[in-house]
Amino acid sequence: MSQYQIAVFVGSLRQDSIHRKLANAVAKLAPADFSFQQIQIGDLPMYNQDEETNPNAAVQRLKRDIAAAQGLLFLSPEYNRSVPALLKNAIDTASRPYGQNAWAGKPAAILSASPGPIGGALAQQHLRGILACLDVHTLAQPEMYLQIKDNFFDGSGNFANPDTRKFLQGWMDRYVNWVKKITA
Repeated sequence: MSQYQIAVFVGSLRQDSIHRKLANAVAKLAPADFSFQQIQIGDLPMYNQDEETNPNAAVQRLKRDIAAAQGLLFLSPEYNRSVPALLKNAIDTASRPYGQNAWAGKPAAILSASPGPIGGALAQQHLRGILACLDVHTLAQPEMYLQIKDNFFDGSGNFANPDTRKFLQGWMDRYVNWVKKITA
């Protein structure tokens, strides 16, 4: 049985982030041959082209983590109608220097959530454009924008509502097939 390692990028530093909770809960829906690792991006320096040829340890770790992964999963909140600076910085950092884009050719998917009704749709739109420019093969359908209300997660960090779990299981099944198709 092959093992698929998925690098997970949560665009929020907040310890109680709904995106971190969502990343943990959705990973539980994956088959046994998929493992999910949340990649640390909060310690990355702001991208500076002057430092491309001598990257620090955090940048080197980021690129190694991406290289080791067979797939990518982005969980992005929406800040001011776009992608959080934290996530954009990680994307820019790992795409450089020119010709050494760590993201290229990887299959990916995006999840976003919000207490509001549109669940990060504009951030996803921006993120899809950014990833397309970097040759990331992003799952187009189904798009996943979630409204997180009270009791969305149970005390164990799972989806509290069976219908929500079923809905997200369908998404996970599509994502798993996407990763396998692109990496075949």
